[in-house]
Amino acid sequence: MTNDGPISHVSTDIMSSSDQQEPQAVRPLEILYCQICTFPPEYCEFGSSLTRCKEWLQGAHSQLFDKYYSDEALQSKIGTLSLEAQAKLEKDTAKKEAKAEAKADAALKKKMASQVSIKRIERNKRKHVTAIHGLEAFDIELKKAAKFLAQKFATGASVTKNAQGQDEIVVQGDVSDDVMELIENGAGPLKGVPADNVVIVEEKKKKAG
Repeated sequence: MTNDGPISHVSTDIMSSSDQQEPQAVRPLEILYCQICTFPPEYCEFGSSLTRCKEWLQGAHSQLFDKYYSDEALQSKIGTLSLEAQAKLEKDTAKKEAKAEAKADAALKKKMASQVSIKRIERNKRKHVTAIHGLEAFDIELKKAAKFLAQKFATGASVTKNAQGQDEIVVQGDVSDDVMELIENGAGPLKGVPADNVVIVEEKKKKAG
């Protein structure tokens, strides 16, 4: 039987790829950080080294310095403060900076007075281990240093607690002179330890009575 009625057609056309809108990639936000206090420049005033932060910003990013610390910017920021309030703000900032610098100086003096000991320990006849204590005072990461020494001497090295409960690196074998040489040369993660602060100690096994 023939159907003479109208026939409806359903379109099966697929939208071409050119008609589809692809999502645009979002560029990551770039943030500038102060090389002195590590805050973004607009927050340097909340740190403890504003004077040095301003000096760095003026030299490295003069336009941002003008934006935050030009006479116009400062006047806009504190223009509503009384002269007494402005003086107090400046005094508080100077006091905070002086306190931070004194703290940094004290920490530096303490670090430079610290001592690193390289101890050659006799385990039994002809067998030794080398224990290195005090590196953390010079901001040395002990695990990285232990891995470096293990690779350097092709031997075992690990971070353990000594009898006093303090962390130290124990290296298998008598490598005390070699470790001293690495420290003197500032090799790898041992960089930054003053050779004058390092002593080599001999610890022999006690003989049975």
